[in-house]
Amino acid sequence: MAEKKIVNSSVKAGISFGSCLAMVISYTAWQSIPWAIVHGLLSWVYVIYYYVKY
Repeated sequence: MAEKKIVNSSVKAGISFGSCLAMVISYTAWQSIPWAIVHGLLSWVYVIYYYVKY
């Protein structure tokens, strides 16, 4: 049971870090808060896209 809690907290931390990273990258690139929110919702998808594209 303890392993499940560790995995759950790790997944939540990864998702929140990915969202934060996507929003920072988006705002830095586009200077737009609405786009930063959209990209934050996409989180790791946008981070990987940005890495591949640029």
